[in-house]
Formats: sequence, C-alpha cells, structure tokens
Amino acid sequence: MPNGNHDLQPEPFFSGPGIDRSDLLRGQPEQLARLAKEPRARQLRWANGLPELDSDGRLCWTALEDGLLFLGLDGEVPCFSAIGEEGGDLRAGFGALGHLHVADAPLFAAALSLSNWHRRHRYCANCGQVSESVRGGWSRRCPVCSTEHFPRVDPVVIMLAEHDGRLLLGRQPQYPPGRYSALAGFVEVGETVEAAVARELHEEAGIAVRDIRYIASQPWPFPSSLMIGCSAMALSDELTVDTTELDDARWFDRDEVAAALAGAEDAAFIPPPPFAIARTLLEHWLAA
Repeated sequence: MPNGNHDLQPEPFFSGPGIDRSDLLRGQPEQLARLAKEPRARQLRWANGLPELDSDGRLCWTALEDGLLFLGLDGEVPCFSAIGEEGGDLRAGFGALGHLHVADAPLFAAALSLSNWHRRHRYCANCGQVSESVRGGWSRRCPVCSTEHFPRVDPVVIMLAEHDGRLLLGRQPQYPPGRYSALAGFVEVGETVEAAVARELHEEAGIAVRDIRYIASQPWPFPSSLMIGCSAMALSDELTVDTTELDDARWFDRDEVAAALAGAEDAAFIPPPPFAIARTLLEHWLAA
C-alpha cells in the first residue's frame, strides 16, 4: 500500500507529539518516585469521566496527590494522572472536543484511553486474578501468574472511495440529520489494512475497489482506537447499501464537497466535525 502524504495539512486532530512520554523512565520505579516528589510535579484533573478543560480549552492541572499514571515530561515538569472515574460518554466527549485546544489534544487522548483501559482491564486475562499497575501505568502485571498486559488499541479503517471525480460518503443512524461521512470499520483478525478497506466498502456499499492508499492516522480515545485513513478507486458507481449498517450512502462531486466544507446554507450534506479524521480526509481530497 503506497505511503500517505507525511506533510498532510491540516494534521488530524489528536495527532502531534504532545509531551515527552519518557518511555525509559517507566521501567525505573525509583526515578518515578523521585519525580512524583518534585514540587513542580502536577496531576491531571478529571470531571465527569473526562480530563477537565478550562475556559480556553486547555487541560486543568493540580498538585500531585494520587497520580498512578505517569503521562510523561512537559519540559522538565513531571505530569501524572489518576485513573479517571466512570461517567464519560461519547456525547459528552464530543462536546468537550469542540472546545479542546489542539495543543492539548494528544495528551487528552492518551490520558483518556489509558484511564479507560485500566478501568476495563483490572483482571488478568490468563488466570482471572486482579492485576497490578506497573511501568508508570503503561502496563499491568498479574501477581500470581506474572502475565503482563499492555493497553489495547483497536485498529479501524476509515476511507474515501472515488469514482469518476466523485466521493462515496455514508450516514449512520446516530449521525445528526444531514451529516455524511467516510465509511469505516474495524480491522479483523488475520486481515491487512488493504483487505479491511476493500471488505468494508464491499460489505457496506457493494462496490469493488483498487489502488488502496494510506493517507493518515488518528488516535481516537472512545474508548481506544487507531483510525487508519485511506483512499481507494471504485470500479463502479453502482451501490448496494447495507441498511443494517448505514441509513444511506451516495456519491458527491467536488463542488458539493467544497460547499459542505465551506458551510454553505444550501450544501448537499453536513460534513463531519473538525476533530474527526474523516473531515481531514475530505479536506485533503479537495485540496488535491
């Protein structure tokens, strides 16, 4: 699969370096303990199951109290987090994303995904015993059978199919009225990214494709996915829509996509929000 554009602009939301994750320090409990005692060490604040944001959309911090998760170093400032409480849902998360400052987005995603994983994976999958957080919260180890478990990431392909200068977009039942977006689906066991793209497009829209290309990727912390953005060329524009997955799917030409991204009142559809990689893929396609 050909490589994507590494100079992709705009860069997908949640992308970027964030802070120094300091992987080498995770395996040094004495060093982590020393960092936790530093006066400048800080702890991420949580509210309603999500990292808390201030009025400017920046992450909120407090003095270190019970931070179990070592997020990394912001310059020379050690950053920690407790395991966030239950309560955050997708709707609340989307509301926060509309306010989240782009500079804090990578750390927001990392903290939320890591916290979600700890809450959902307290027990050893090998023997069923309660596991313990180790390596600054970046893995869990069973005290009985010594099996080590690492944070789960679920790969998802999300793709634009093109035919004769038009893009295929679909809408799911939970979308707001009028919204269309790129088709997507989980990569299955024993499947390549290319095979997943081809399978999902055939299953959901009944089309065969060629020239599958990787464009960009995006962490998605609801609860913990990696969105793998791709493009493909459809062999035909005849659609057979799987209505168990989609409410509708249709082709849109370049002018219709441009009007939607510009927010025109008479646009043919409402595009995905700026924090979704589907929006980045549309903007990339239009610019190209």
